[in-house]
Amino acid sequence: MSVPASLTANGGFMMPNRSSNGCRVQALSLHVGNPVSFQTGEVRLSWHGAIVTVCDNKRISNPPTMLHLTSEFTLENTMTITLHKGDLPDGLDLGPVVAIDSETMGLRPERDRLCVVQLSSGDGTAHLVQFARGVYDAPNLARLLTDPTKLKLFHFARFDVAVMQAYLGVVTAPVYCTKIASKLVRTYTDRHGLKDLCRELLGVEMSKQQQSSDWGAGTLTEEQMAYAASDVLYLHKLREELDHRLAREGRGTIAAASFAYLPTRAALDLIGYGGEDIFAH
Repeated sequence: MSVPASLTANGGFMMPNRSSNGCRVQALSLHVGNPVSFQTGEVRLSWHGAIVTVCDNKRISNPPTMLHLTSEFTLENTMTITLHKGDLPDGLDLGPVVAIDSETMGLRPERDRLCVVQLSSGDGTAHLVQFARGVYDAPNLARLLTDPTKLKLFHFARFDVAVMQAYLGVVTAPVYCTKIASKLVRTYTDRHGLKDLCRELLGVEMSKQQQSSDWGAGTLTEEQMAYAASDVLYLHKLREELDHRLAREGRGTIAAASFAYLPTRAALDLIGYGGEDIFAH
């Protein structure tokens, strides 16, 4: 399904995913919470949840409930979110590098069940797999997670890899973690959250409003789906910037070794060594 934006143009109503490229409006009102992008001249406005970016060196952070634009804007594209029940569909190819995240009932895998896995190939589309309680037979997703030719891109992979192992019974590899990469190259700060990375490296403001919500609900809200999609939307671009910095600082090799260790680190977490450093004296 596509998550549409509500647009008011000269008193009319449009669904952007039903409009062709180049559809022009004289005045536009855009409600928060719906991903869409507009462009006019050298100005581009991208809207993903509570994100508004105007790419002419101006940025609007934490926008009001409704943004009214009086200039002529061209509808460029929308982000497509597809919801799947229980597994990815047969034949879906997400490319050689797949951004992945998960939503659970909490932060303890032994207690808090896996509810949603979201994936993106980095092209502005997202696929969400929703799981019913206790039903985790997902051979297509499991095949992707264990495919040695597909790089799985996470932010804080340690948690997601542990969750996949606990509920899907697979060891996810190979992996790349933007949080680890950030800690290796952004040593001037202790802020390594996804929101912090997107703000500094991409100039994008992310909304975390739906982070603490009921992901076990039988029906996900549009706001939940948009939030889940946003968590994988920017990982490919972050990886590009972080790889540049890892190379610049000579830390690419140690980063690769750290990524390779992540499945073992996740396995240690699952058997009770989450807060203990087994390498300590």
